[in-house]
Amino acid sequence: MKTVIMVVAHKKFPMPDKKGYLPILVGAVKNYRTGIEYQRDDEGENISAKNPNYNELTAVYWAWKNLKDADAIGLVHYRRLFFDTKPYSLNNVLSKPKIEKLLSKYDVILPKKRNYYIESNYSHYIHAHHKEPLDKTREIIKKYYPQYLINFDKVMQRKKAHMFNMFIMRKVAFESYCSFIFGVLEKVESQIDISNYSVQEKRVFGYISELLMDVWLETNNFNATEVKWEQLGGKKNFQKAVSLVERKIGIKTKTHF
Repeated sequence: MKTVIMVVAHKKFPMPDKKGYLPILVGAVKNYRTGIEYQRDDEGENISAKNPNYNELTAVYWAWKNLKDADAIGLVHYRRLFFDTKPYSLNNVLSKPKIEKLLSKYDVILPKKRNYYIESNYSHYIHAHHKEPLDKTREIIKKYYPQYLINFDKVMQRKKAHMFNMFIMRKVAFESYCSFIFGVLEKVESQIDISNYSVQEKRVFGYISELLMDVWLETNNFNATEVKWEQLGGKKNFQKAVSLVERKIGIKTKTHF
């Protein structure tokens, strides 16, 4: 099995030295740093220029259009990865044999769900970001992808979700996922104006896509399993908790964890 797990980064950073992992420079078309010998997301068919709005999805799009011979494709972040065992270090990232063993039973590997506890996925989003893009996403799904609407509403009402756009998928699942995600986001992009958004809020399509993962998964007949993920350097749990409470009582913070 040819398995490619992209490790997305916008700068040079220590990378896993294990078979199957491919460091990829996102937003490469506008990244003028030198000496970074990663795969670039601006080669072949790409949307690299949209990285400020699509985040790591520019790497996903690059893989969708250019990794035609891969049997399985995944994405992790340069600091947020899947792990086999403790200690959580680059030496213990999920190995290719373990990945392929899991993919012999499952179509999709995802990180364990994130729990917002006191908020639904929808309320958490609109307390942290502009409300219009997510509401427009529902309109788009209702009109163009009605088979997904029931699960969209279910996911929005829950307090847990598979976040971070992290995954490893067999090729057939990956193709289905990309067709849905980019189909929806292209339509949302054409119908909202983000010109007055802050630099952080302009990353809107990357944020929305996180909530679409479970919508896609639960509407299609792909079976999934969860594995442990961890963020190198710590996850700032205290700051996250404070931020969550502040948003709940109406104080918007600028940090997206």
